[in-house]
Amino acid sequence: MQPIIHSLLDNDLYKFTMWQAMLHRHPQTQAEYRFVCRHEPGYPLSELEQEIGEQLDHLCSLRFRPDELKYLRGLRYIKTDFVDFLRIFQFQREFIHVRISGDTLEIIANGPQVHVMAFEIYVLAMVNELYFRRFDADQALVCGRQRLQDKLELLDRFDNEAPRTHPFEFFDFGVRRRYSGAWQREVVTTLKREASRYFKGTSNVLLARDLDLIPIGTMAHEYLQTYQALGVRLRDFQKAALESWVQEYRGDLGVALTDVVGMDAFLSDFDLYFAKLFDGLRHDSGDPIVWGEKALAHYEKLRINPHTKRLTFSDGLDIPRALALYRHFADRTQLGFGIGTNLTNDVGLKTLHIVMKLTHCNGQPVAKLSDSPGKTICDDHTFLAYLRQVFNVPAPAV
Repeated sequence: MQPIIHSLLDNDLYKFTMWQAMLHRHPQTQAEYRFVCRHEPGYPLSELEQEIGEQLDHLCSLRFRPDELKYLRGLRYIKTDFVDFLRIFQFQREFIHVRISGDTLEIIANGPQVHVMAFEIYVLAMVNELYFRRFDADQALVCGRQRLQDKLELLDRFDNEAPRTHPFEFFDFGVRRRYSGAWQREVVTTLKREASRYFKGTSNVLLARDLDLIPIGTMAHEYLQTYQALGVRLRDFQKAALESWVQEYRGDLGVALTDVVGMDAFLSDFDLYFAKLFDGLRHDSGDPIVWGEKALAHYEKLRINPHTKRLTFSDGLDIPRALALYRHFADRTQLGFGIGTNLTNDVGLKTLHIVMKLTHCNGQPVAKLSDSPGKTICDDHTFLAYLRQVFNVPAPAV
């Protein structure tokens, strides 16, 4: 067995920031996360059942090391008591289950949220790396290195364009769908060396530490979804989640995710108070141009100068698409681009579309009403219909 995860820092920053917020504010929450593959893979993922189990056994043997805790303690928004919690934290194998149903691989994490929420990224990285180990590695790496060189040449050509009001900046968001951990490290190392004028950080905390990069990330859908089941009126869950975030981080990590129940419903809750407190917004579904125009119009309506805010795009980006969005918005607001799969798994092989999403909290269903068809995840159609009704979100056309 060749371990895939060697360090518990090999995770997205937003897992740590959400983890801390949940530990401080709702440590009693029970949660369920489920693995889903959104398309037909090259071979049945059920074939990976035993290997996934072995990788999870190994993951549950790991602990945060003193040098890793020291690094986390040095991030000004990470609290001392959270680091103390991580010092004694260890994943419990009894909280995560792997089984097969026909050709389908089922992975379910169920237990106290502060003990199961961090499984997600590790599981996705494991499934990806195990899946791609069955293909020709030499051929994939040759292709990947050529495509990475093509990206660098594209950025070189971009150097010749006239400067705009705000700079072009992009980040690596590719932990969960990477070809392998070693390949992600090679890609990020290369980008830091060859494209540091544009490449400004990574969501991977381990690589950020090792390569002296800025760790990037704030919140994900699961953070806001959790508040659908925490006793607040459902119509108020977004405002409750944003308020708790403000109280937890008090000015740090100020980029809010907008698409848990769609951009329109989000903006109806994102009033002057929140618009002033948060530094900007993150796009993760729907048409990015439409989304960005709505965001800028909202800031204008609130008489907030958009040049003081940042729009971060993170939905299925590659370098050409990021540059196109940059050209559209760069003279009107600050921008950032989180690129995942196209940086860390662009090796000539068909990628997996896999997620591991929060489905229940405290015995209640939770859901995301994505602005992109196919991204909504909820198997409780009654709750989904109720959520749509409360936020006046029409059902997608059949």
